[in-house]
Amino acid sequence: MSAKSAPVLPAASGVAEAAAVLRSGGLVAFPTETVYGLGANALDARAAARIFEAKARPSFDPLITHLADVADLTALVGALPPIVAALAERFWPGPLTLIVDRPPAVPPIVTSGLDTMAVRIPDHPVARELIRRAGLPVAAPSANRFGMLSPTRAEHVVAGLGDAVDLILDGGPTRCGIESTIVDARGDQPVVLRLGSLAVEALVEAVGPVSVRPGSSGQPVAPGTLAAHYAPRTPLRVVDAPVPARPDDGTRGYLALREAPEGAYGAVEVLAPDGDLTGAAARLFDALHRLDATGVTEIVAERVPDSGLGRAINDRLRRAAATWQTSG
Repeated sequence: MSAKSAPVLPAASGVAEAAAVLRSGGLVAFPTETVYGLGANALDARAAARIFEAKARPSFDPLITHLADVADLTALVGALPPIVAALAERFWPGPLTLIVDRPPAVPPIVTSGLDTMAVRIPDHPVARELIRRAGLPVAAPSANRFGMLSPTRAEHVVAGLGDAVDLILDGGPTRCGIESTIVDARGDQPVVLRLGSLAVEALVEAVGPVSVRPGSSGQPVAPGTLAAHYAPRTPLRVVDAPVPARPDDGTRGYLALREAPEGAYGAVEVLAPDGDLTGAAARLFDALHRLDATGVTEIVAERVPDSGLGRAINDRLRRAAATWQTSG
């Protein structure tokens, strides 16, 4: 944890000050319905560069630009492709990020040199008020060190970024707990580039068939799509079914869906005793943060049913495990 930390203000009363920080080229961590974002002026290349520096994020991984209203997007890029417009009308504000052509006003650093831009309108009153008061689009990846667990509470931002950020707005725990779903809908059929808090089934219901192509081992085509990502500091291993503890498992942690496994693990977190995958998604990163802080030597994580938001949960667990497989 950093020895120093940025000021932490209550979200409701700190928005005006946070907006001033953004306008001056500073960095603000703020709550959204998904996870906490690390925001900077998306029209200011120097401010955007500070995001990459604070997160130790590679320059090839693009950022998501956040807006307050759909009108802000059309002002930037003009008329939207039909399916993009339909998805925006149906799911914004909300945990859906759409791919559009990068407008000239947005510097290439925000999109990592790509000719496309990832954009969304968050469904959180503090986030949208902050963007409105700042009067500018806000580039904002998750407010954590690159590749580590995403923050769902202000204290996660404090522990992960310390004084690398200028101001933190504390809006309490986030509602969804997993990042937005990213979709490229510029063509004839939408392509899901990152599974997230909006289920694929909801997209299909709204616009018909979609394809799913998450994950990348090279140049990402959208934010948060690297094959190894979202990892705790503790090695993590995914299992397909509950695993009872062995006699020597007192040093290992366990992440369960419905109930604690038999035996004595060193630490156990249960995501959803009722099996509700929406609730499990909301608690996922918070539970992993707690397990990570216990000092266990390994985290054993149960795979969840691979439907609805379960697909996004499994995606995050798979990427977290891949971090340790590729580093070991």
